[in-house]
Formats: sequence, structure tokens, C-alpha cells
Amino acid sequence: QVQLVESGGGLVQPGGSLRLSCAASGGIFSLNAMGWSRQAPGKERDLVADISSNGRTNYADSVKGRFTITRDNAKNTVYLQMNNLKPEDTAVYYCNQGFHSGIYHPIDWGQGTQVTVSS
Repeated sequence: QVQLVESGGGLVQPGGSLRLSCAASGGIFSLNAMGWSRQAPGKERDLVADISSNGRTNYADSVKGRFTITRDNAKNTVYLQMNNLKPEDTAVYYCNQGFHSGIYHPIDWGQGTQVTVSS
């Protein structure tokens, strides 16, 4: 059974940076696509970024140029580097594992980590 554990969330001022980490266990990490989604209060959960097993990345328009998703297959870990954070980035961020079939399909989810951008 796949387990995904996020860390690295917190409170940051506008313009600041955070790096989220997600440690995966219970599957063959290197063969799976990975992604990060987020859900703000009263809004739907949206995909922020995903990375294929061979390292190809995709980003939501709202975070392009500010967020970077990477993976370390030796550590079974995926990261989300978030720079120039804005108040509208405030949300619970969820790590997910899935597959690509034209687009990315998340299957398994972590418990989420809160990111709050506020002065």
C-alpha cells in the first residue's frame, strides 16, 4: 500500500519561499508519476504541478515561473520549491502519485500540509 507523507508547510510572508517534501513508500517510486495539488478554503482541489517518471514536468498557469517540482528517485521523494509566494497560494498542499495518459491522473494522496502566505 502506497504511503505519501508531506512536510515543509508553514507560515511565510508574501514574496517568501518554502520547499515542500513528500516521502513515498510502499510502491515502485521511480516508475510512477508524482504531483502536487492544493485546496484553498471553499474551493476545489486543483493540480499545481506534476512530474513524470522520466522527469518531464507540467505546471498550472498560476504557478509557472514561481514553483518547481523535482524528484529524487534514490530517496523516494518529490519536492515542490515555491518562490515569490502570494497570499492566493494559501492552501492545503497535497502530494499525490499517479500515472500519465495524455494528462496526469493522481491515484494515491498524502494527508496534506498547510501553507499560509500572509504578512
